[in-house]
Amino acid sequence: MAEGFDGNDNAARLVDFLVRHPKTLVLTGAGLSTASGIPGYRDREGVRRGNLPTQGPEFRRSTYVQKRYWARSMVGWPIMATARPNPGHQALAALEHDGHIGALLTQNVDGLHTRAGSRAVLELHGTIHMTVCLDCGARTPRAQVQEQLVAANPGLAGARATPLPDGDAQLEPEALEDFRLPACPHCGGNLTPDVVFFGDNVPAARTAAALALMAAADALLVVGSSLMVYSGFRFCRLAHQTGKPIAAVNLGLTRADHLLALKIEESAEHLLPHVATLMPTKPASGGDYPLQPIEQGKAP
Repeated sequence: MAEGFDGNDNAARLVDFLVRHPKTLVLTGAGLSTASGIPGYRDREGVRRGNLPTQGPEFRRSTYVQKRYWARSMVGWPIMATARPNPGHQALAALEHDGHIGALLTQNVDGLHTRAGSRAVLELHGTIHMTVCLDCGARTPRAQVQEQLVAANPGLAGARATPLPDGDAQLEPEALEDFRLPACPHCGGNLTPDVVFFGDNVPAARTAAALALMAAADALLVVGSSLMVYSGFRFCRLAHQTGKPIAAVNLGLTRADHLLALKIEESAEHLLPHVATLMPTKPASGGDYPLQPIEQGKAP
């Protein structure tokens, strides 16, 4: 038990878990980024709020759906562009640097783990900071696409709307007929955000990389996720099936509550910095399990 804390202290309980399992795989969700100003998907009961999510198959076959997505994204993007890592992200980066956790698997697309300094990060659902051409496959930074959108649609520039997760906004433009879609700067084709839409599957190579991380881990720690989406919940099932203990730091219900060895209902941005401070010192080399940056979509 961490010195100076009793058995009821949440930080001490998580410290004990990580000390016993130094190769813990950390799985993070939207709840970790709410303190950075990015809205979460669900309430404490796991019920989804906000707009219905864009469906990948509909996006690719419907110009109207593309216009609706990009109009809302144009208004909501500044929230994502200016978001900065919060103390929860920074604490996870420190825990990795000091060798107290294994790799980090995130369901978030905001890129805040990398900005915080985490290296061994696999973005399960992609990144909102890049776009992909549906015709030629070229990748273009989302910030560059925003400049194109603003120039082509000055009537929406500066519009205000309630922000929603992942750069979306509570906005239903009255007339989308005149909205001009962004175009690939290489071939003029249609662009899509480099994320896994609802209704689409995580790319096979990325799934394989994530499963390899789970196989190499000795435990699983879930941070800020209700696990209502199966792509995240599956890792809890895998951990349970292979006898690896699961801990969770989440405000509210999770789909895996019945599988958890430890659950802490506390804000990650408040809890994790205390955990990082309380962890025992490891060798100057950075611990027993030095990690390398993960190339997205490839097994480490």
